[in-house]
Amino acid sequence: MTESTPKSLRLTIALVGRANVGKSTLLNRIAGQDVAIVSPQAGTTTDVVEKAMELRPFGPVLWLDTGGWDDPTALGAARRARTDQAIARADLVVAVAADDGQAPDPDLLALARTVRKPLLIVVTQCDIHPPREAFLATLRATGAPVTEARGDRDALLAAIKGPLAKLAPGAFRAPPSPLEGLLPRGGVLLQIIPVDSQAPKGRIILPQVNVLRDALDHDMLSVVVTEGRIREAAERIRPDLAVCDSQVVHRMIAELPAGIPATTYSILMARLKGDLPTLAAGASAIRALRDGDRVLIAEACTHHAAEDDIGRVKIPRWIRQRTGKEPTFEVASGKDFPADLTRYALIIHCGGCMINRAFMRWRIDQARAAGVPITNYGVAIAETQGVLDRVLQPFGIRP
Repeated sequence: MTESTPKSLRLTIALVGRANVGKSTLLNRIAGQDVAIVSPQAGTTTDVVEKAMELRPFGPVLWLDTGGWDDPTALGAARRARTDQAIARADLVVAVAADDGQAPDPDLLALARTVRKPLLIVVTQCDIHPPREAFLATLRATGAPVTEARGDRDALLAAIKGPLAKLAPGAFRAPPSPLEGLLPRGGVLLQIIPVDSQAPKGRIILPQVNVLRDALDHDMLSVVVTEGRIREAAERIRPDLAVCDSQVVHRMIAELPAGIPATTYSILMARLKGDLPTLAAGASAIRALRDGDRVLIAEACTHHAAEDDIGRVKIPRWIRQRTGKEPTFEVASGKDFPADLTRYALIIHCGGCMINRAFMRWRIDQARAAGVPITNYGVAIAETQGVLDRVLQPFGIRP
């Protein structure tokens, strides 16, 4: 893993706390450079600052430095919302505190008791304001580990690395493999990649890159073709698995010889980033859609929508054709995700290649809490094309 590791595959750590406790100073000391602006003036950090780095021996991480959550200005509520979103994105949370003679921050104490993620409390400014034992005892009473940031950078790193590793030892490993358990080392993989108006010129998209690299890492024979050569390639190499772009899934299933396992890139992403059984179950809601039902199309990245955009145009068209109904489709893009999901009959999420697993799982949890079925592009497309059973077979899942 190197500095080129995508943000979506890095361990994500959020720094949170009230204003002027030293979150940005802490990040600068960890990074060994001026990543974030620091100032005694409250509210210096106005939006989330991201810093990708190697945190040895753990590997590639992404730090999220957030604004103070006690910001009393007119923008305070918006900044707190960004902090909450950073917590949702994070694999680990570092809550920063400082003993300025007052009681510990009640918001920090509440977060430590309720957050559903590994959390470490770091006490800063110890050389200026040595923390009182009563202050530390109140923090420890939350059940979260507490460490003190003292001395130079080496001492600081030594103070935080141990507790972080104990919190989530499994999180500091290489990202899971997209093809894990689907074909043997040295197996034969057929990849079907359309070259159309939505294909980036001169490049292939991230899920395709991830699968190709995984095949190389596991010494597989990987053959890549366009949709016009599916049958020819399958007959010549007899693959252990075929993977295609979701928009040509019907053609792949129609042209593959019987008995060859097959799935799509988006379904591989559903397993890698989210909860494939939940997303597979959510696809059944497509059949129950009625005229006027609201369907949320959730895009994890922002992009210029093509004339025949997969999420905004093709999926709605295929759903209407499959069901004979006229639902209403709404779009949320980037990090935006509606706070109230209860007005939707179904959420159809993109593959999530640009966000990390923690953020995708958080969105699935939000849908589950609202009682709204959720699926993803690849699963939904396979359902509309009547081939969902076939593309879920490699995972042993029935919709």
